[in-house]
Amino acid sequence: MTLRRLWIAGAALAALGCAGLGPARAAEECFLVTELKTARVIAKQGLCASRHSPASTFKIPLALMGYDSGILKSATEPVFTTEPGLDTAGGALGALWAGPQTPQSWMKNSVVWYSQVLTRKLGMERFAGYVKSFAYGNENLSGEPGQDNGLTQAWLSSSLALSPREQVDFLRRMLTGGLKVQPEAVDRTADLLRLPEQPGGFDLYGKTGTGFLRLADAKLDRTRPFGWFVGWVEKDKDVFVFARFMSLDVASDEPLGPRARRQAIAALDAVLRAQAR
Repeated sequence: MTLRRLWIAGAALAALGCAGLGPARAAEECFLVTELKTARVIAKQGLCASRHSPASTFKIPLALMGYDSGILKSATEPVFTTEPGLDTAGGALGALWAGPQTPQSWMKNSVVWYSQVLTRKLGMERFAGYVKSFAYGNENLSGEPGQDNGLTQAWLSSSLALSPREQVDFLRRMLTGGLKVQPEAVDRTADLLRLPEQPGGFDLYGKTGTGFLRLADAKLDRTRPFGWFVGWVEKDKDVFVFARFMSLDVASDEPLGPRARRQAIAALDAVLRAQAR
């Protein structure tokens, strides 16, 4: 590793530490940043090859499917309302999940039941076809054992899994035209992912994901939470794709997706400023 890469990696490590991840509590983590066109790794920390449930980061491929298929029309259409048998609890986000939702509010408030309405409208054949064409992780849409619920549950601490490296690879292919979807689907998905922060002066696009590992009886183990923040940053012609994954071996007092987002933004700011030196 060159001195420059050591400097950048050190900046990322320091930023992640300052953002509040104590090593004694961490079960597994990864922070990975690559250059879009060349796939050159500019920062890496932790284990980035292990597969995990994508949780709500799966809204990125779902948005691509929705726009490419014509089910999603714009940032404000269609408006969906919930249906029987879908996940409407929402936890701390419960109030934000209530009532009709648009694609924009779906992504902003991470509304699980909107995703489930969308996959029902796609149907399993089209849904599985997209996942396979995207080469998305293990491509396993079986859902929970014996439940036949893959169409609405596969990505929620269930059968579908991918690694941080695969998250980055998927986003790189999305942004460079490597997926079999219409260019407009990519553009409209990107519009939903735009965020207000500007680490290192770059525009930020991304999505969080939060979940729990499961016990042997398939119940969620709330003492083993995990969180994601994945996306990309761009300024002029410079684009960098990133993934942050973290898990804990103790219960957390906050969802880990938002924590992963804070950590990743702090680390990206340090990495991008070091990259510019």
